[in-house]
Amino acid sequence: MQNRIQYVASRTRLALLLACMIPFTHCATAQADINFSQFYESSILRNPALTGVFSDNYKFCAYYRSQWSSITYPYQTLMLSGEYRFALGRNSYDFMSIGLLAYQDEAGDLNQKIAALYPALCINKSLNQSSNEYLSFALTGGYLQYSFEPGKATFNNQFQNGFFDPNNPTLENLPVPRMTIMDAGAGINFNTSPGGHNDLTYMIGLAGYHFSQPTFSYYRDYKYVQNMRFNVNASIIKELDDNITLQLHGNYARQGTYSEFVSGCLLGYKSFTAFEEPVYTFYGGLVYRYQDAIVPTVKLKFKSASIGLSYDVNISSLTAASNSRGGFELTGIISGTFPKNKGYDKKAPCPRF
Repeated sequence: MQNRIQYVASRTRLALLLACMIPFTHCATAQADINFSQFYESSILRNPALTGVFSDNYKFCAYYRSQWSSITYPYQTLMLSGEYRFALGRNSYDFMSIGLLAYQDEAGDLNQKIAALYPALCINKSLNQSSNEYLSFALTGGYLQYSFEPGKATFNNQFQNGFFDPNNPTLENLPVPRMTIMDAGAGINFNTSPGGHNDLTYMIGLAGYHFSQPTFSYYRDYKYVQNMRFNVNASIIKELDDNITLQLHGNYARQGTYSEFVSGCLLGYKSFTAFEEPVYTFYGGLVYRYQDAIVPTVKLKFKSASIGLSYDVNISSLTAASNSRGGFELTGIISGTFPKNKGYDKKAPCPRF
């Protein structure tokens, strides 16, 4: 009887553990889709219609985040992305953008890993040349693989007389520790610089992900599916004078019964040389994730390359356990224009972020 109770208890803990490793499923409490505090630097996972919404031909981004190291084995996320845009003909102000994003997320004692690949295709339609007004439509599709290491799990049956022996049988029917799902998403975004100048730019967009609501269970249980996620993005950029720039960014996401609102304000100072683009731009500001974290943020841009640093100061109910420590985040971005395309693709300008 005692062995039966131990078996049921360990089986229940395993089921709960695997449930908590599944993001936003029906009937299970879990982590959300990955996100970043410097959310304004990302595109495809925030809104695929933001792909190509920048002033150059190409852009490469790298993100690294480490979170909750004070509580358990930390969440560690690495993401890389690349975007390229080109005009749809020499007499057209419309352009097309393509992007590719890949990330790996790892967390927990069982080394839960998520590896994903997301390509994106975006059409940017010019609505008004004089005011640099664009409406963008985009599609994205994802290939994701989830896995964990069952050999690192421990169960009641492996403890005897108060001592743990890994050679003791677990009496568990463990699932295949790997699953693969396909994802689909789409987005729309509007951006404009009224008056045809970049001294004021604003944008707003809407995106959706997980349209197919794929089965999301290591046990292949079809009642567990991934909820759709909807995302609203908004930004305003204002050149206060030749040297000072103000950026306001906001993002709202909802997935099943869960929601997240995050906003940020960055103030930038530009250092010029005569008759040229700014050589250095230094940004400082705060990001606020509603009822979760305050995030001091700094960013240094040198010509077309930039590096950003942020740190989450936790203010949620986990403060007692986290000691207000949340996540460290590092971003690096480089963009540019191919020499042969100067004066060609530049006729389809976009806001400068």
